[in-house]
Amino acid sequence: MIELDQIPFRPTRHPGVSIHFYSSDRATGRAAVMIRMAPGCSYPRHRHTGAEELLVLQGGFRDDSGRAWRAGDFARFEPGSAHHPVALDGDEDCVFFAIAHEGIELFDAPDT
Repeated sequence: MIELDQIPFRPTRHPGVSIHFYSSDRATGRAAVMIRMAPGCSYPRHRHTGAEELLVLQGGFRDDSGRAWRAGDFARFEPGSAHHPVALDGDEDCVFFAIAHEGIELFDAPDT
């Protein structure tokens, strides 16, 4: 059993979004991460350089395709695909585990 409240999430520059890296390789862009988004908060719009696979563990999110992914859903985003995930409104955070095989390119990257 994963105790989500025991994961050492770190805040990001994006309000309501925190992350925990299990592994990361800057040279290849590969990363295995846990991401937490507070209800109504979003991860920046981004393009997948390689395939990304994720498993929603709690709550859910919707993206610009209009589809909603909820706890228990598995998603695969193909290389070159882009989206802007937003946590569903409600009482619980959206938490998902993701593997980015070759990284992502942020469209809305902060200036700093």
